Amino acid sequence: MAKFKIPSIPSTVNKTIRFPNNIVEDVETAIKGKDCTFSAFVIAAVKMALDDLNETDK
Repeated sequence: MAKFKIPSIPSTVNKTIRFPNNIVEDVETAIKGKDCTFSAFVIAAVKMALDDLNETDK
């Protein structure tokens, strides 16, 4: 399994989603001082989750 890497800013589409406050705080702590936005981090995490699900289905 691939190790999660904090991404650079990719092209994105605007979506609205609600997060629990503690998740927002944890993500902001993880990306502090990095060249990464909250959205880029969440996109990478969701992509990794989808990849994991696809591997599980095989």
